[in-house]
Amino acid sequence: MPVTHPTGSPGVQEAAPPLRRLLPGRRRELTDWHPEDPAFWQAGGAGIARRNLLWSVVAEHVGFSVWSLWSVLVLFLGPEYGVDPAGKFLLTALPTALGALLRVPYARAVAVFGGRTWTVVSALLLLVPTVATAVVLEPGTPYGTLLLTACLAGVGGGNFASSMANINAYYPQALKGWALGVNAGGGNLGVPALQLAGLAVLATVGAGHPRLLVLLYVPLVVAAAVCAYLRMDDLRVPRPPGRWGVLLRWRHTWLVSLLYVGTFGSFIGFSFAFGQVLQVQFADEFATPVSAAYLTFLGPLLGSLVRPVGGRLADRFGGARVSLAVFAAMAGGALLALAASRARSLPLFVTAFTVLFVLSGLGNGSTYKMIPTLCRATPEGEARASALIGFAGAVGAFGGVLVNIAFRESFLAVGNGDGAYVAFVAAYVVCAGVTWTAYVRRSA
Repeated sequence: MPVTHPTGSPGVQEAAPPLRRLLPGRRRELTDWHPEDPAFWQAGGAGIARRNLLWSVVAEHVGFSVWSLWSVLVLFLGPEYGVDPAGKFLLTALPTALGALLRVPYARAVAVFGGRTWTVVSALLLLVPTVATAVVLEPGTPYGTLLLTACLAGVGGGNFASSMANINAYYPQALKGWALGVNAGGGNLGVPALQLAGLAVLATVGAGHPRLLVLLYVPLVVAAAVCAYLRMDDLRVPRPPGRWGVLLRWRHTWLVSLLYVGTFGSFIGFSFAFGQVLQVQFADEFATPVSAAYLTFLGPLLGSLVRPVGGRLADRFGGARVSLAVFAAMAGGALLALAASRARSLPLFVTAFTVLFVLSGLGNGSTYKMIPTLCRATPEGEARASALIGFAGAVGAFGGVLVNIAFRESFLAVGNGDGAYVAFVAAYVVCAGVTWTAYVRRSA
């Protein structure tokens, strides 16, 4: 379909290259992409971007489910497995850490292989942890084997970075906050979806059949890969010029990464740990895994649904302003969780964590909107934005590791999570201070 775009001369239009060029015998590849050109966007670019966004969300959704697999499987590990609460926190922390590490190479892989090709490959890699877990998960399996298998689930965490880098390149600046919010929010929904599936298994066949939950995702992984192959395109994300030293020396790389630790690190850390915290801190109310599972999905569900809202608010008011308000409110939410813990009030405790989940979802969207905005003024533009998306996503995911470690150490030291809640309050205050100092105040 012919498309026109400005040539630079007033009133002169020329035919733009085709929106999509199919290379015979190879793969479907977009050879020209101009999302900032209104004529190009309205003539078909928007439709192609939406199609790729849809199937990117599907693949990332399954990836998040596999990444968070052990946050639900630990609820199935009864006394016959010989794993204490501290050991269960470690089982959820390790896949978080590996997923964080993989985000940097996954983001760069899009520039090397193309979005469609890497989405297919990264989806098929999810078969490794699902099949391995289904093979080894039974009473009597050595704890070291369980740890190794849990680590494999980290490949699901890498999918986020490649998916976000890919979608960022499809959309114009004015829509990036919304598009990245939808992509990430749809992917984040993989966490509550898995938790609901785990609840269904626990409620129907009981805690003695964890393999059923794992095997459920094998056909879903295959379906995600097939759909990506059939419906997505290869849009080459620009490679960042030079070495990573340029990115690592840029102060905004570390500032935005710190803010993402506070938002996404909180979201994924709380998602993985909340069920265990309920069972340990309120043992009388949650005597069985299924009783805790009824509540664990609610916070991640709400946090995922509001992430596009955070992106949309950032498009309108600025990512830094929205992030500042979020961090201030999260400090209040953590204080509320501390008060609920000391009062042993379950309703107040669940309310506090629901608030924290919602706020972290809003902050995820607003913080990620800051990345393309900051990078737009640099010589590399989109290339630096894609690299920073992967790097900040990796650093931010380590926040989930810190959340699990904080809970583990607090329960080991004092028998409850009060020490962790105090640490969360301090972290959110620091993030609010950084946001104000570096991005919001007039001199910044």
